[in-house]
Amino acid sequence: MNLLFANDRRGEHAPSYYAATAASDRRWPELRGRERVDLCIIGGGFTGLSAALHAAERGLSVILLEAHRVGFGASGRNGGQVGSGQRLEQDDLEKSYGLETARKLWDFGEEAKTLVRDLISRHAMPVTFHPGIVHACWKPSEVAHSHAYAEKLARDYGYEQVTPLDRAALREILPSEAYQGGDIDRGAGHLHPLNFAQGLALAAEAAGARIFETSVVHHIRPGSPAKVQTDKGHVEADHVLLAANGYLGGLEPRVANRVMPINNFIVATAPLGPRVAEVLRENVAVADTKFVVNYWRLSEDNRLLFGGGESYGYKFPDVVKTVTKPMLEVYPGLKDVPIDYAWGGTLAITMNRMPAFIRAKSNILSASGFSGHGVAMGTLAGKIMTEAVTGQAGRFDIMAGLNVPSFPGGAMFRWPLLVAAMTWFSMRDRLGV
Repeated sequence: MNLLFANDRRGEHAPSYYAATAASDRRWPELRGRERVDLCIIGGGFTGLSAALHAAERGLSVILLEAHRVGFGASGRNGGQVGSGQRLEQDDLEKSYGLETARKLWDFGEEAKTLVRDLISRHAMPVTFHPGIVHACWKPSEVAHSHAYAEKLARDYGYEQVTPLDRAALREILPSEAYQGGDIDRGAGHLHPLNFAQGLALAAEAAGARIFETSVVHHIRPGSPAKVQTDKGHVEADHVLLAANGYLGGLEPRVANRVMPINNFIVATAPLGPRVAEVLRENVAVADTKFVVNYWRLSEDNRLLFGGGESYGYKFPDVVKTVTKPMLEVYPGLKDVPIDYAWGGTLAITMNRMPAFIRAKSNILSASGFSGHGVAMGTLAGKIMTEAVTGQAGRFDIMAGLNVPSFPGGAMFRWPLLVAAMTWFSMRDRLGV
């Protein structure tokens, strides 16, 4: 079964709060016939759209192919959190890659956040960046680690935006009995992800990129030029960028062996009105320390957008049931609040949770597997891949050198092995181990 069509209607967004409040309903045509360009990009999410924008601004002729709609995948339905650094903490990066590379990775993460904010401002996107992400800890040992890590970031990286929170201070922001403390990162933030994706698309088009929707790529013929084939047309391009993340399928086996699609789910409550104070007393986002992370924020009209639960097959489960269970563990008082929207989406993870930058062929590059950290890093990845296409491959090579391992058994056996592992860690979460 193809993940592109397992849970969604062709050419339609998921039935999400984001789709219902999108600032634009712009549609682009399907690719028909033959085209010849400098650069063909597969995937209309943050990475592909950022690449299209940056490449067009550098004067390249660009075509972007999206199987459904711009922002259809994880980019248009995620939690909207724009986090600091990488998906792994700096301690882990230092141990794995050394101090010098860990520092570069931190700087990439900081640049990624700045890039998101600058793009919103420069292109006058209808998107508000709200500062602040709270990290909420279930156990005292996690609180101690959180506070020590805030001290490390300030001491070793000069990053003083993270404030440790004890239990009482956390409850001043997040009035739930579930957590023991944590921290707040004022340099991170949250936004409406679909509006950001659409803003990137409109900016890329204005810069000269051509976008085609409902154009499913089913084959890439390597060569110079490479040939990218869809149902009703093809593109011949000097360079090809793969930016389909969890929806890439089997287009490139080297990527499929290292990048694993998983499903995650979000609900949106009815507007909370004055009851918003029962949920958040500041307009910040939250992510907790569960292995299967709970994450949430407020919408512009004061709905709770709560994400939680994962699945690892093709078909989505009952989303409302899947998400309201962890939501009510955090906020039991919300059991009478209606759920107005419920949706799922497919993202992609890697074995070590670092993004997989891969040079599949000399002129075919890929970046994916952002492991829940893709709003910022996915956007920067598009810029980095464009640099590589135009002869400045230094930063791409740093990311490609991070040694993201293949899943045991490769693409064929990654599903059952991942399910076994995730089930084990989910059980530990439930037991509080």
